Amino acid sequence: MDNLLTNPHGSAQFKPNTTVAVVVACQDKFLLVEELEHGKTVYNQPAGHLEAGENLIAAAMRELQEETGLTASPDHLCGIYYYYRQSLNLHYLRFCFVIELESFSICQPQDEEIIACHWLTLSEIKAKSAQLRSSLVLECIEDYLSGKKIELSLLKSNL
Repeated sequence: MDNLLTNPHGSAQFKPNTTVAVVVACQDKFLLVEELEHGKTVYNQPAGHLEAGENLIAAAMRELQEETGLTASPDHLCGIYYYYRQSLNLHYLRFCFVIELESFSICQPQDEEIIACHWLTLSEIKAKSAQLRSSLVLECIEDYLSGKKIELSLLKSNL
């Protein structure tokens, strides 16, 4: 029997969109992806939605690989964010991971929605603030720079 039919909360229960993102840092620069959203060029961390049957760390690694071609494991989380995007009338629960690289890697996006990858300084990112996909892009980087860390061992999953 369908789980929704047996779940007393059913579709009436509030379910924010669960997303993952990755702040990739290297030598005072950050990796952002350039993508099209509703015909507009925007910049974001490698990020996307959690898929069914996937744990949060695996989702972050998958999104990083799809959007940049890079294979790396997160070091920690810099934050967990609850965000309402008024223009879409959507709520998001974002888990933002951090990967620190010692040297720059060449990106080869696998996702056709990604136009390019860019290594940018904080000031270059701030200069593009009007083109950031959301305010979370800069907020996550600033939280990383402040030293905020949530250890991965605190994430529990039965998957």
